[in-house]
Amino acid sequence: MRQRYHISKEGTANDLVIREYAVTGKEKKRTPDSMPSEDDYVLIYQENYDGSAIVTAISKGKADLIAALRTDNLFPAGVTAVKIADLVIELYLFPEDRSVELSFDDFELFAQT
Repeated sequence: MRQRYHISKEGTANDLVIREYAVTGKEKKRTPDSMPSEDDYVLIYQENYDGSAIVTAISKGKADLIAALRTDNLFPAGVTAVKIADLVIELYLFPEDRSVELSFDDFELFAQT
């Protein structure tokens, strides 16, 4: 399944928002360079985090950050969780609001591990 995470640090409290999108319909015939369009993705879930809790988790290390990012409704697999954590750490290096996206085909991602 093709997925995308939109990860943003927002507002004066530097809260974190992670939006998980996926291509849920029948995909077009895949070719090596075919990528779904923006319209093919559907928002599956949005998780909001308290900025100070994320900063505390970052200070304790990546394992604590991954534990803080995982919830009952948003529980990315190990490889994905590490990539998301790396991007969150990068976002919190800068004082201003920022956002990043992580896009992948989970079949290809897990085939690499």
